[in-house]
Amino acid sequence: MAKKSITRRWITNNLGVIVLILLVIETALIYAVQSYFYNNARQYLVTKLNAVSGLLTRYAADGTNISMELRSTVESFSDKDKMELMAIDYNGTIVLTSSGFTSDRAVSMPDYDRAMNQGGIGSGTGRTEHGERIMMVCCPITDISSEFSAIRAVTSLETIDSTVGSFVLVMTLIAVAILLFLGVSDLYFVRSILRPIREINANTEKFAQGDFSARIMQESEDEIGELCRGINHMADELSATEAMKNEFISSVSHELRTPLTAIKGWAETLTDMTDFSDEPPDAEMMQKGLHVIVGETERLSQMVEELLDFSRMQSGHFTLQMATMDVLAELGDAVLIYVERAKKDGIYVTYEEPEMLPFVCGDKNRIRQVFINIIDNAIKYSEKGGHVYITAEATESGDAVRVIVQDDGCGIKAADLPKIKTKFYKPNHTRRGSGIGLAVADEIIALHKGKLIIESEEGVGTTVTIELPAQKQRTEGS
Repeated sequence: MAKKSITRRWITNNLGVIVLILLVIETALIYAVQSYFYNNARQYLVTKLNAVSGLLTRYAADGTNISMELRSTVESFSDKDKMELMAIDYNGTIVLTSSGFTSDRAVSMPDYDRAMNQGGIGSGTGRTEHGERIMMVCCPITDISSEFSAIRAVTSLETIDSTVGSFVLVMTLIAVAILLFLGVSDLYFVRSILRPIREINANTEKFAQGDFSARIMQESEDEIGELCRGINHMADELSATEAMKNEFISSVSHELRTPLTAIKGWAETLTDMTDFSDEPPDAEMMQKGLHVIVGETERLSQMVEELLDFSRMQSGHFTLQMATMDVLAELGDAVLIYVERAKKDGIYVTYEEPEMLPFVCGDKNRIRQVFINIIDNAIKYSEKGGHVYITAEATESGDAVRVIVQDDGCGIKAADLPKIKTKFYKPNHTRRGSGIGLAVADEIIALHKGKLIIESEEGVGTTVTIELPAQKQRTEGS
């Protein structure tokens, strides 16, 4: 299919309309100017004929011989250089002219026919036998003369047509100049649009191939400039996302390799102890190895579960099993999982459990997953001897449940804090983790119409607040 150029379409549509408008305007102006000059010429002829007719009428009233006076008037006509005055008999033949020449051939006189048929002034335009354009005006005089039926004035239209022709030429030159100016300005305008569009197209091809280094030069502050700025911003975000994705792949690969190496190493050690030794296996060593294998397997399982959850989120298949749940029960299970583990790392966990909290409508497994992720992060980013404080409470209005996890660990930089819930983002690459746990947790809380608020100061610690809407209590009898 042939490529349709925007330039050609723009010029065809835009200039086509302008050409049509100019043609209509020029035609109207030419018609108006021609009509103006023709009407003036006709009025001039009518005025002269009326003057001659009025003179003849006075002569007739005085009893003067009209035929002799008409001959004298025609022969001595003072404006013979501008027009020709004629006298026509009752046979429709021109018998007298101010020029002194008459034609032997019959001459078509539509003005004479109109004047005689309608009983008034008759006029018209035509051409002489030599092709010259003329205007004719005829006035009947049958009421004052028995020899002549009408007088007629004829003038050449060459001067008028030459003037109109000059006007047409000037108007055409003006129209052409306007079209050339509009054509050049349109080409400049279209190219000012096409240049960034071509650059956008070239850069998007690079983006499609994974090269996000190209940027589009912003030459204006209009919509095209906003589009260029938006695409540049998109490229920045894609580049950052690509970098985070690569870091995520590297991090996940490292996170997977570490437990797999530990599992493989201890499995080989335990195998050697049981297969190639006559002595009974060392029970302590066996227990230690199995403990490592179980722990690392649990890490792998948790990591795979995060990846699966993230994949479901991206594909839109992330679902919740909503039911009435007790937040304290799920929070207590999550705390119990990490208390002993934190002790081994030299980190103290303090959990202040209230007697009762309002029930929440949610997916208990997903909410427990969020608690586990937040508590795990608090322990992970704390140093030996650090403290993690966990509290739960109802809001003052009683319409929400709030869980607060606070640590005194390394904290988060102010520049990293706005991006902390972004997928693949890891503010601290020295700590284990895939970088998607908080993104998944934030999505889960958002699906519960809650809030996940993170406040942190580098070197001081981090406070994570999870707020979930409380389930409305039914009134008695309802």
